[in-house]
Formats: sequence, structure tokens, C-alpha cells
Amino acid sequence: MAVMNLAAYAFTAIAARLLGPQDYGALASLMALLLVIAVLQLGLQTAAARRISADPAQVAQIEREILSLTYRVAGGVGVGLLLLTPVINSLLRLDNLAAASLVALCAVPLTITGGQLGVLQGERRWWPVAMIYVATGVPKLAVGTALMLWHPTELNALVGVFVGAIAPVLLGAYALRRKRTSEQDSSRHSTRPVAREVLANAQALLAFLSLINCDVILARNVLDEHEAGLYAGGLILTKAMLFLPQFVVVVAFPSMSTAHQRRQALVRGLALIVALGAVGVLACAALPRLALVFVGGPDYAAIQGRLWLFAVLGTVLSLLQLLVYAVLARRGTRSVYLVWGTLVVLVAAGSQATSVTGLLVVVTAVDTVLFVALLAASLVRLRKPVEDQAPPPEAVM
Repeated sequence: MAVMNLAAYAFTAIAARLLGPQDYGALASLMALLLVIAVLQLGLQTAAARRISADPAQVAQIEREILSLTYRVAGGVGVGLLLLTPVINSLLRLDNLAAASLVALCAVPLTITGGQLGVLQGERRWWPVAMIYVATGVPKLAVGTALMLWHPTELNALVGVFVGAIAPVLLGAYALRRKRTSEQDSSRHSTRPVAREVLANAQALLAFLSLINCDVILARNVLDEHEAGLYAGGLILTKAMLFLPQFVVVVAFPSMSTAHQRRQALVRGLALIVALGAVGVLACAALPRLALVFVGGPDYAAIQGRLWLFAVLGTVLSLLQLLVYAVLARRGTRSVYLVWGTLVVLVAAGSQATSVTGLLVVVTAVDTVLFVALLAASLVRLRKPVEDQAPPPEAVM
């Protein structure tokens, strides 16, 4: 995952440098949209990982149902997004139908990878999981960089994303090539309950991913193109701080899905993310010129003194990510309403911003309040006896 995150960071930093603020702002909005669309991918992954961790005796049935559902969802998402190409082009102000249509093509392999990763993650087969994550980052970096060096446009950058998304699908298919058999299927893991959990998880992750990506779209609508590009450049650092500790979420999720390990996994995960975040924020504050190099270079010098704030925002988002996955692991639903409510508040407050700093401060403050609220809800829930931690989903806080 470290290799994947470094490759993803390098891809965005190279894109910011080669494309410049205006074109990179368009690419950033497309990538943000892809992250939001990825809720179905993550919904499949979390449902598979949770079910296999909680009921390993039924791994054969769960794998079969998840993969079958994955291929159907991927096809539906691809067709649906292709039909919405004109809407995407207009919403993001791209003036580029080809780039908008590539979102649909990228979404298909990304969704398939989610189902494959979920099965492997639930089985804690970390070696193939690691190889898939490496393949998620490195080909995208290599192909995307080559295409942008040839002709620096957001379209070529997105072609690199699509080509890079094929490799992890092939690796996932190879890792899952052996067909498993089970003596008796369980109704708990039939198509309908699995699909319901995928949709519930996707809805929760849609709220979270919309929250962490709406600001780049807000920036393109409330700031001029140059300032929106500067904000998008600063978000490179934010996303680096968000995804740097992502391995904590992936490794901790199976444990957070097991009743007796939930509290310890959550507390240790939060502590590790805080430690990594503190190092990143202090480094950006002490070495802003060096941090600027990793953001995109002199073209983004106007935000050099505020890069540590972008790092703070990334750390808060990383903590929020772990809390959201903790909610999914215990099949909570009510806490998700807090995320949706925060999204509404953020859009309303952010639409009043008139500068990069103003938008950054609003986003950081709103996300911090949500973190405190979700942390309080999680700690209250985890104080209850283990035997009381498996009520129907609609009753869980």
C-alpha cells in the first residue's frame, strides 16, 4: 500500500506540474468524481471482508455471491455513467466529452477490483492484496506520465488511469482462480442480503467520499480558475496525508469486524494515524519549500505558507475514514446520518468562501466537528458489553 500511495501521489504531483493549475483543476475534479463513484467498489469490498471475517466457514458461498454481484454492478455502473457523459461534462465544466466519457470506462475495472480485494482481505491473504495495491498504483503512474509527457492534457492523464486499472483486475482474477467448495450454503449469505449490505455500505461511503471530495468541486464554482487550481494543488498534500495511513484501515477492518477485537483495533488505529499525521504536519510547517516541490512546484508558490493546513485537513480526513469503517464493521447506520448532515453544512458554508484560505478553514473546521461527534458515538458504543454489540442494523448507533 505504501508503493500504491507513493505512486498515486507521484501521479498527481507530476500531473499538477505538467498540466498547470487550470488543466490540473479539471483533472482533479474528474479524479474526485471517480472517488465518489468508487463507493460501490468499496461497498463490495467491505461487505465481502466483513462477512468472511465474521463467518469464515462460509467463505466459498460468500466469494461466489460477491464476485457474481461484482460483475453485474460493474457493468451497470459503466453503462449508467456512459449515458451520463453530457451531465458530467456540464457539471465539471470540462468542455471535453471524451474525458467525461472515460469516467465510465475507468469505473468498470475499479469496481471489479473492489469485489476481488474484499474476498482476499476477509481471508487475510495479505500477499495478493499487497500485489493488487501495487498494481493499482504503478501502471497508472507509468502510463499516465508517459502520455502526459507526450501531450499534457487531462484526457491523456485519464487514459493512464484507465489503462492502469486493468492490471489489478488481472491479478485479482489470478489470485482467486481456485474455485472453493462448501458443504451447505447459508441463507445469510445469499444474493439478497449481500446486495443489501453492499448498498448500505455504499451509501455510507458515498456520504464520506462526497464529503472529502466536494470541496474541489466547490472550489471550481466559488473561486476563479487559477485559485481553484491552487486549491486543487494543495489537496495533493491533503490526499497524501489521507491515504498514507490507509494501510491502517485495510489491516484493522477485519479485526474491527470481530466483536472482541473492535475496541483495541480502533484505538490503536487512531493512535497510529495521529502519530503519522503529526509528523507530516510538522514537516510541512518546518520545510514548506520542500513540501511545495511535492505539490507541484513554483506554479503553486502562492499556497506555500498554507501547506501545513492542507496537511492538517488530510490528517482529520484520515481519522474520519477509520471511524467510518469502524461503523461499517459493526454494521452501524445512525452515525452515517451525521456524515450526510455534515456534507450539507459543508456545501452551504463552503459556497460562501471567497478565497483559498477561507475555503480551507471552513472545510477543516466542519470536518473536525464531525470527527469529534463520530468519535464520541463510537466510544459510547464500544463501552457496551460485547454480547450487546450485534443488534439489528437499524438499532445501531
